[in-house]
Amino acid sequence: MEFVDQVALVTGGGSGIGRAAAVALAAQGATVVVAGRRAASLDETVAAVEAAGGTAYAHRADVTVADEVADLISATVTRHGRLDIAFNNAGILAAAPLADLDPVDWDRLVAVNLTGVFLAMKHEIAHMRSAGGGVIVNTASNIGAHQRRAGMAGYVATKAAVSALTRGAALDHIGDGVRINAISPGPTETTMSLRPGESEADRARRLAEVNPSGRAATVDEIVAAVLWLCSPRSSYVVGHDLVVDGGATA
Repeated sequence: MEFVDQVALVTGGGSGIGRAAAVALAAQGATVVVAGRRAASLDETVAAVEAAGGTAYAHRADVTVADEVADLISATVTRHGRLDIAFNNAGILAAAPLADLDPVDWDRLVAVNLTGVFLAMKHEIAHMRSAGGGVIVNTASNIGAHQRRAGMAGYVATKAAVSALTRGAALDHIGDGVRINAISPGPTETTMSLRPGESEADRARRLAEVNPSGRAATVDEIVAAVLWLCSPRSSYVVGHDLVVDGGATA
């Protein structure tokens, strides 16, 4: 029960790694606020947390909209009195060779993957430093600062920028007691890692050939690393981008 009496916020909490992180944080004693654009998905996450004996609340918010992010942080603090942990996990994928990437898709990648992290951190840090500190973990990717893939230049650029933004913010605010790091997952058992038309069995066969570990990560393996970065056990880890990818970028 590492996070008893703490309040944690998870953006992109309606599915995948975000949902698993919400369940795991609550299982360790945290009160969890899950945020995202789709109310129905958030309600499913809350139900999963409660079914496991935890406590969670849903807050619909679009991380690309500054006023909605500000309201998310304000409402969390007003309702629960504090914000100790933030896992900024909201993200999207759009794949195309650069010359073929639709400017609309580029703008959306930047808005969600990068600006969304900036806005979340801006308001999270403002509260945390006034309250004496806190912990933030951002979701980057092993495709970005650590590895490039053909046909993914837009995604690569935004996720590499998240890694750099995390390090810059960590230097800015560790003196305020706010400890900031990033997690860079490799292929994980979520829908985002499926190629168009690919089944889970197809993905398993593909990764058996190209990933040194021969498989995708489970969401629990990624979440275990997130929880470590959120915990006092990583108290001297600042501005780090933790790659969890089965050796893909080794």
